[in-house]
Amino acid sequence: MIQRFLAAIFILATAAALIVAAWPQLFDLEQTVGVAQVVSLRGLSAAGAFVAVLALTLIALLSPRMRRFAASLAVIGLAFSALSLVVLSTRGFGSPGFETKADGDITVLSWNTLGDAPGAEAIADLALENDADIITLPETTRELGFEVAQRMADEGQRMWVHTLAYDQISKSRSTTVLISVDLGEYDVDVQTRTTSTLPSVVAIPQDPSMPTIVAVHAVAPVQGEMANWRTDLDWLAEQCRGSNTILAGDFNSTLDHYASLADGAEYALGSCADAASVTDNAALGTWPTQLPAILGAPIDHVMSTSEWTATGMRVIESHDGFGSDHRPVLATLSPVQ
Repeated sequence: MIQRFLAAIFILATAAALIVAAWPQLFDLEQTVGVAQVVSLRGLSAAGAFVAVLALTLIALLSPRMRRFAASLAVIGLAFSALSLVVLSTRGFGSPGFETKADGDITVLSWNTLGDAPGAEAIADLALENDADIITLPETTRELGFEVAQRMADEGQRMWVHTLAYDQISKSRSTTVLISVDLGEYDVDVQTRTTSTLPSVVAIPQDPSMPTIVAVHAVAPVQGEMANWRTDLDWLAEQCRGSNTILAGDFNSTLDHYASLADGAEYALGSCADAASVTDNAALGTWPTQLPAILGAPIDHVMSTSEWTATGMRVIESHDGFGSDHRPVLATLSPVQ
């Protein structure tokens, strides 16, 4: 009798935990420690649950004594996997096609370089190949930014370089953005802190018709940084409540974490739309490169306010061996007429 009671309690607890993991927004838990980390890896969680379902099914078939217990857990696990797959399907497993770049369009490339790891040649080649107008590079030093700009200038694509560094102790404490001279001149306050632990660069155009550009690097939701992480997400949402703004970089967060920060169902964060979500690419993980994209966390984004719409986006998987643990993301934004 006691064993049955304990088994029932365990089954109910497991079901409750998986309901929270599948849709924490329902309980306002999406930014809670533990839950925030699990929901970041929806694909991996779904795959792990399905493996557990197979094991539990085998146990139910081979052990009459454990049959009801194992079968109940298998049903719960299968429901969790199915629900996770539905959520991922609605966000899109990849639609890499791009419309032809038209006059006025802006192509944005973002790559967390893990402290300059890919090198200037790889970054410049990728930017030139895709005709990037804006390149946001979290964890990238000013020196490497200038090397990238020089290589691009040699090919006829001149770029402004701006860097904000909180210190010189670690390259992760620097964020660099390159902006095509065709977009005009930009000003950056290199003294003011932006995101709490790692810097984000806010570039203000001298021409008011051009977009403000925010090169994002929010801190990761790890032990000791949860409060700063939440503060960073609030700060990013505020940047998205301005006008004519483009954000790109390592947000260290997924669409699930923004439930309380979106200004409406059509927005991802504040009043910004997410290029991956708009183009059916939002289920593809950008971190870590050691996992297939379908199992990873989609934490690198390109977002924009309503003056822009994404006409193409892709997570670049061809550069997984270039030293960074993040995949580059590329998006083309068209002005809304």
